[in-house]
Amino acid sequence: MAKLYFYYASMNAGKSTTLLQANFNYLERGMRTMLWTAEIDDRSGERGDNHAIESRIGLHAGAHRFAADTDILAKVEAVHEEGALSCVLVDEAQFLTAAQVWQCADVADRVGVPVLCYGLRTDFRGELFSGSAALLGIADTLVELKAVCHCGRKASMNLRVDAEGMAVNEGVQTEIGGNDRYVALCRRHFSEAMGR
Repeated sequence: MAKLYFYYASMNAGKSTTLLQANFNYLERGMRTMLWTAEIDDRSGERGDNHAIESRIGLHAGAHRFAADTDILAKVEAVHEEGALSCVLVDEAQFLTAAQVWQCADVADRVGVPVLCYGLRTDFRGELFSGSAALLGIADTLVELKAVCHCGRKASMNLRVDAEGMAVNEGVQTEIGGNDRYVALCRRHFSEAMGR
């Protein structure tokens, strides 16, 4: 029976690397996969669509892009009809809508294809993203990937920083960035940086 998986972590935990490794494993065995990433995350920029999903250690792959109005179930069903898919992998899953998370569940339940979602659990304020909240609520399997705070403890929080490296505690929930904008911290150091 196919399942819906949610692999979640803070920044710098290797979510994209793990997704790309899983994709490689399927492809190496001659199986078909379908990769997705958020349209809002355009960091691949001039590197093009072949780098739609890119890890910090340099691995990359092309992917379909989803926006809030993308019907992931319909797109997966269309590709699956052309030739059986073995797995659907979704990067930046925190940007899925709740409806899209249910579509991913339908891919597993009705189409019979496992869906592996990778994303952040919380934003820079420690609040759940809507996609992450839905995945935490309905995924068959939850797996926390580990990152490390500067103190050596598990990093579970994402601190947004400004150009001077100072904590930012106000602003829009989604601001795309990497190490230049976010630092993975344990809860204690996140709280201290946020002045709690």
